[in-house]
Amino acid sequence: MRKLFFAALVTSGVFSEAQIVRKYSNEFLNIGAGARGLAMGGAVISNQNDVYSPMWNPAGLIGVDRDWQGAAMHAEYFESIAKYDYIAYAKPLDNKGGVFAISIVRLGVDNILNTTQLIDPEGNIDYDKITSFSQSDYAALLSYAFHPGGNQKIDVGVNAKLVYRNVGKFASGYGFGFDLGAVYHSDNGWNYGAVMKDITTTVNFWTINQKELSAVVNGEEFNPAPKDKMELTMPKLNVGMSRNFEINRDLELMPEAGINVDFAKTAAVISTDFASITPYAGAELKFQDMIFVRVGLNRFQTITDIENLKRKVSFQPSAGIGIKYHGLTLDYAITNSGIGGSNFYSNFFSLKLDMGDFRN
Repeated sequence: MRKLFFAALVTSGVFSEAQIVRKYSNEFLNIGAGARGLAMGGAVISNQNDVYSPMWNPAGLIGVDRDWQGAAMHAEYFESIAKYDYIAYAKPLDNKGGVFAISIVRLGVDNILNTTQLIDPEGNIDYDKITSFSQSDYAALLSYAFHPGGNQKIDVGVNAKLVYRNVGKFASGYGFGFDLGAVYHSDNGWNYGAVMKDITTTVNFWTINQKELSAVVNGEEFNPAPKDKMELTMPKLNVGMSRNFEINRDLELMPEAGINVDFAKTAAVISTDFASITPYAGAELKFQDMIFVRVGLNRFQTITDIENLKRKVSFQPSAGIGIKYHGLTLDYAITNSGIGGSNFYSNFFSLKLDMGDFRN
């Protein structure tokens, strides 16, 4: 039953008669990657400085200053119905002074029930016609970060994104777009970061298999193909500021706060026809650069309680821990959906190898 419900969510987004510009197009690329950033509620726009940076702010890649880094992450949503994976590699370019990275992302749901042929043309139900299919979203990110003009106070990074989305035999889509990010390191220790995702709008082209999608019952056709075969992902702006505070010789605290801006009307706490603004905050407590404890708050939005119809504010809390030893870092994060204080939790595990530290 859960998979049938999830199938309805998946297919409604692809096959609806919606406008070309869609609020939640390619939303899987806004999840983020790396249990550190997820545990901090995405509060890493100005302080993520490793191989996971392309999913938050590509300018942070400049922190990979020697040898190379590799990373991998796995997570499961909705009692393992959806699976999310990330793998990446980053290496400094000695002759250019910049850092290059490549990242692969996948969000997939398998064994979704296909009921399009459940009812035959005469209106009879035939359960033997139920099959299954998978829905998968893939993306490859090619990233580059550098100091413009050799200015060490400013980091700039760019992502070139290639997207492939597949809905079983029903449809497939290809897209491409760009992200642009920057981080400014001030003299007083504060870091200011900003990233504009899909800065030129990301264009997605869909191919629909009408033969597989269509169902004719008593002479009436159901599941007609959408008229629009192209969709646009509008830009999103994330801005944050952070600073590292040395509490004592062993302890350091890194807090960050900022805002996420969607250029569309959503359920955000501050929402207009032009843009919607959601605040976020998070922090990391570090012990001897070996043990890490993290917390975060994100995705503040207004929702309606279905029981008393009252409006209230919902948010997504998160937390996590990490351990680092000789260049190998293992991180864990847990997040709550934040929808009406629900008990739906997602667990994230990520692993990073820094060869620069590992060889020493």
